[in-house]
Amino acid sequence: MKNETQQHPSWVQEYIDSPEKQQMLYKKTLKIVILSQIFGGAGLAAGITVGALLAQDMIGTESAAGLPVALLTLGSAGAALLVGRLSQRFGRRIGLAAGFFAGGLGAIGIITASLLNSILLLFLSLLIYGAGTATNLLARYAGTDLATPKQRATAVSMAMVSTTFGAVAGPNLVDVMGNFAQSIGIPPLAGPFILAAAAFILAGTVLFIFLRPDPLIVSTAVAKAQEKTNRVQKKQTLDNPNTNKSGIVVGATIMVLTQLVMVAIMTMTPIHMEHYGHGLRAVGLVIGFHIGAMYLPSLFTGVLVDKVGRTAMAIASGATLLFSGLVAAFAPGHSMGLLIFALILLGVGWNFGLISGTALIIDATHPTTRAKTQGSVDVLVALSGASGSALSGMVVAHSSYTALSLSGAVLSLLLIPVVVWSHSTQRKEKVNSLS
Repeated sequence: MKNETQQHPSWVQEYIDSPEKQQMLYKKTLKIVILSQIFGGAGLAAGITVGALLAQDMIGTESAAGLPVALLTLGSAGAALLVGRLSQRFGRRIGLAAGFFAGGLGAIGIITASLLNSILLLFLSLLIYGAGTATNLLARYAGTDLATPKQRATAVSMAMVSTTFGAVAGPNLVDVMGNFAQSIGIPPLAGPFILAAAAFILAGTVLFIFLRPDPLIVSTAVAKAQEKTNRVQKKQTLDNPNTNKSGIVVGATIMVLTQLVMVAIMTMTPIHMEHYGHGLRAVGLVIGFHIGAMYLPSLFTGVLVDKVGRTAMAIASGATLLFSGLVAAFAPGHSMGLLIFALILLGVGWNFGLISGTALIIDATHPTTRAKTQGSVDVLVALSGASGSALSGMVVAHSSYTALSLSGAVLSLLLIPVVVWSHSTQRKEKVNSLS
């Protein structure tokens, strides 16, 4: 079967011939992605907020507390690969909708596992639930398909900032959803997953119904048409389009390191707070601030990445994560204010790294392979999150939350030499191309 993204339906020609229609579709796509991200944000918050506590309650040991986030991030790794390939083959609409529907199914499985007290079903469902998390992140790329180079980071930001509404509401509804779950005979810690199931299914429905024409199909056709006109100057076949491999490596490294540090510290914060007598409402408040800080800065991050530069914002990410790890390490466990501050910095540092890294990936890829490459990169990002989550439980169980936070601070420093190396490599490439 011929790939849908490789066909040239007659309606696509209208977009190839009209930059104005491309910009109209770009704006329409952003609106649809923004709406889906509001629901998607509410869905991803459940696993982050109560996943570790639910596992600890069912398994009965603290060393396994990092497993839920590890499993859902491991599931998100596989889902990122599948959603990326589905999107490349059939367009963003099919790929993203399928990912969100799978995430909703996983949330329903988690609720069922808590009712049956089945650890095996819990672990399997967490893997499937991870598809919603992966899709929520991959949706940020859909808004960039028809963006100009100077609009790319801003487009990512607009998609991500909309996640804030659902992502902040989710953790703050933990108590409400817990009480609702208890009233219908479901364990309170499974309550937030009722919200997650509904949210992911709604996000998928919005994309499946309204994401037409598909932006990836249009952008691929436009890129092919442009290359045909440019082939006289520079010989290049569409079967082997140019990509900037060093740009992909650097963008991926930035996102992998920021994800690793963020997930490791975030995962064990609810457990750390429980040790000091903080209740579910307090945990929801801290995680709500953290998730808000992950997405709300997107209001200005994208503009800064487009105007100040990818390199400067990646360095800012490393510095912010370093400061966050130090505050988390030395904050008294009973101090809600300092814990909130540390988790806000953690979210902001992640935001800077994700958007600057994403912009580098988009800059370095070609539309005919972009979705597949983006999915593959997000696999690495998800696996780093899974590793950070699994290891964080072991580190805290055998050492302390302080040691974990200090380790995160040290790891974040690695971002700076990576970015400096990238900047010097790009300068050399520019000099060589001019000579």
